[in-house]
Amino acid sequence: MTGNDAVLALMVVTALGFDFTNGFHDTGNAMATSIVTGALPPRVAVAVSAVLNLVGAFLSTAVAATIANGLVSSQQVTLTVVCAGLTGSILWNLATWYLGIPSSSSHALIGGVVGATAAAAGASAVKWQGLVSKVIVPAALSPLIAGAVAVVGTALVYRLTRDVPERPRAHGFRLGQIGSASMVSLAHGTNDAQKTMGVITLALITNGTLETGAKAPVWVIASCALAIALGTYIGGWRVIRALGKGLVEIEPPQGMASESASAAVILCSTDFGYSLSTTHVATGSILGSGVGKKGAVVRWQLAGRMVTAWLCTLPAAAVVGATAYWIANGIGGTTGVVAIFLVLVLASVAFFAASRHPAVTPENVNAAWTGSVAPEPVTEEVNS
Repeated sequence: MTGNDAVLALMVVTALGFDFTNGFHDTGNAMATSIVTGALPPRVAVAVSAVLNLVGAFLSTAVAATIANGLVSSQQVTLTVVCAGLTGSILWNLATWYLGIPSSSSHALIGGVVGATAAAAGASAVKWQGLVSKVIVPAALSPLIAGAVAVVGTALVYRLTRDVPERPRAHGFRLGQIGSASMVSLAHGTNDAQKTMGVITLALITNGTLETGAKAPVWVIASCALAIALGTYIGGWRVIRALGKGLVEIEPPQGMASESASAAVILCSTDFGYSLSTTHVATGSILGSGVGKKGAVVRWQLAGRMVTAWLCTLPAAAVVGATAYWIANGIGGTTGVVAIFLVLVLASVAFFAASRHPAVTPENVNAAWTGSVAPEPVTEEVNS
């Protein structure tokens, strides 16, 4: 195996590691409200989300093409740059996952790659127009659009069912949530799994394995789909509690309306190849469901903290990605890539070791993301 082949292999492993963290970081986007309202038992909800993320990853490659060819100049990107960018994105994902903050895995990935590319080849290697049109503008508009759709949807479902007794109405909407939450998981697979496919494809183009402009090979699609599905099943509990109870006290009609809004916005963006943040969309939808229900309590202070995390994500991941590149480049060659890979492994072990405490488990994911609210048990039965 040549030095380039070894670096490429490490890069693929690192990319799949990011996809894994993306899965466990973003499980809450799809299933938080369904778990909190009792529509699905926690373990079943996460398993369903994992399977549908896997299926969704095979349905589209438009977003993968945006990441591979639309954000940075592939002629000026090296395998070391890609590895450094992935390091920045994974470290940010782990930090925000540990804190239970639903930040954007998508923007962490893009920020890491852009930062490493700029550090290696200068700002001219970044396709700023593509970054703005395909990433930043959708990031700004998507939560607003999703929130507006959720406001209208929530108001309509309460108005149309106002004469239905509370108990059968709640039961009916819990059943409806199973379908709407499943659509969010499917949509998440069509959009988020594509980003890692795009990064691996970019590396293969850089290495000369694929021609410029090539689409993701089947083995890349399959491996990314499996990685995000596995991550989804293993680790979504921390972020679920922030979205499920931290922002709005969710009832089944609100849950179904917010999930339907999220799925619609994500699927539309995927069709246009926009690298959308499902975290932004889901949060906007949940807030919209709170606004749409008369008398609902919306925790705007917590929403403000989340927005702050969103604004920090892309530049913070870019800084870490650039730093990782400078370290790897300073050491040089395959040794430099191996060095940042080992740092990443050690950091991952440290975060997972620090996270192993009883405060966050499938049985108490309903605890609000405030650090001061006692956890409440989540029933394993669908309430009727």
